[in-house]
Amino acid sequence: MKNYIYSKLGLAFAVCAFMFSTNTQAQIKANQTIANASINSSTAFLDAASSVTWNGSSTLGKGMLFPRTDLTQLVLTNNGGFLAGNNPNRFDGIIVYNTATGNTPATGSGIGNQPVAPGFYYFSNPGSPTAVTTGQWIAVGASPKVTIGTNEVATNTLINVSTGVDKQVYAIKGSFTTTGTSTSVTIPSPTGMTSLYGITIYKVNGTGNKVVYSRDLYSYNIGATNNAITGSPSMSVVYPADTYDYVLEYIK
Repeated sequence: MKNYIYSKLGLAFAVCAFMFSTNTQAQIKANQTIANASINSSTAFLDAASSVTWNGSSTLGKGMLFPRTDLTQLVLTNNGGFLAGNNPNRFDGIIVYNTATGNTPATGSGIGNQPVAPGFYYFSNPGSPTAVTTGQWIAVGASPKVTIGTNEVATNTLINVSTGVDKQVYAIKGSFTTTGTSTSVTIPSPTGMTSLYGITIYKVNGTGNKVVYSRDLYSYNIGATNNAITGSPSMSVVYPADTYDYVLEYIK
């Protein structure tokens, strides 16, 4: 009798194991029949594209809900230790959907004090296997979809400076008014700005053609009054009297 019981238990275990493995394969390739669930030969480890088999239509599909978090509060921690073998660079590549507008914490969140807005972000920390201090949250693609306003936003541009450490490029929108008699104008320097990356000067309102007027300045002096000279790098130019809008891109 005992042998019979053990045999039934073994059979039940085998059936459960088969069902578990079949379900696991289905999760790997969820848009196919169970028989075609394995995608060992595919570059993709997960294929959940729409399929008539599961949805009854090739146009009906499912979306993936990413983890939602508040990057103005999130501090990266490793309670219980960090398994470097699983992720050689600490937290490098983590993707989240940020729900808040503001700045990341000064410490515990990479370089800290980064402006963020609702949208997808990933943590870039390719150069440090032991710390998060050099990492930074970077918007994924065109996300977050924010309008440049009076406050700065982090762009999707990183530049590699002479030290080999990537620098975030920020942007801010503003306007200046010219008298038509001087090349000097005031374009305020944002807090923490260390270098000008680029500028686009255009007109939304005012007289004349409402088009991009210039992507150049003759010179720019951080922190001074009348700190910008209009024109190109080779020649200063007196702008006609009017109000001009600009987007200033810079690094800190």
